[in-house]
Amino acid sequence: MGTAAGGERSVPRYVQIADEIVQQIRAGVLKPGDMVPSESELVDRYGVSGGTIRKAMVEVRASGLVETRHGKGSIVKDRPPVRHRSSDRFRRSHRRGGKAAYLAESAQSGATAKVSVLYIGPMEAPEDAAQRLGVDTGAQVLARRRLYFRNGTPVETATSYLPWDVVKEIPELFAENPGGGGIYARLEDHGHEFAEFVETLQARPASKAEASALALSPGAPVVHLIREARTTEGRVVEVCDTLMAADQFVFEYRIPAAD
Repeated sequence: MGTAAGGERSVPRYVQIADEIVQQIRAGVLKPGDMVPSESELVDRYGVSGGTIRKAMVEVRASGLVETRHGKGSIVKDRPPVRHRSSDRFRRSHRRGGKAAYLAESAQSGATAKVSVLYIGPMEAPEDAAQRLGVDTGAQVLARRRLYFRNGTPVETATSYLPWDVVKEIPELFAENPGGGGIYARLEDHGHEFAEFVETLQARPASKAEASALALSPGAPVVHLIREARTTEGRVVEVCDTLMAADQFVFEYRIPAAD
């Protein structure tokens, strides 16, 4: 890579082209649903090789603003981000108001939310979930699998694992709709008062199956989030394994500056 005057590194041409395309999308020159110009069109426009344009489009796709459709090219997404307020969305006041966490945060962002239940029933606990729940790997737990939509677009999948000795006394947890405030409200109704929610996040590329489930381009970035719901007695009564389309969420955490 060459250097500019004063010894500063010059920006590669493919990066410059990618930045220009991204700015056109953010400025509304390229609108949601528009096709990004084809490789040949971009070669003619910028006077560079096809290889340079292909490298530029890798950068554009990494921005999460476009999706690639096989045989059709790249299209601008209509996927404005949701603000994901982890320090707010689990407030007890939301549950008392009849709103589960996802519906509460979607309402705050002005989005139309929908939850599709994929499975509810017994399952053998996967190793990681079992360790977090304090049960043996393969022990029977209740699994609740959901697919979440925002404005008609799938944005998140989640599977909750709950200890069988806890859920067997709470029939609402086996229902598709557990009632106002969601499963956390039902758990608290039955004496499992929450002290904290602990989340672990990892960003990574989506697998083919994950990209298909969330209507993403192959290899698009996702956020893998594991949450533990801990009671005042120190017990983890739910582990939620969540996969989120990274372009749909902005994570905001409030961290006390305590001694």
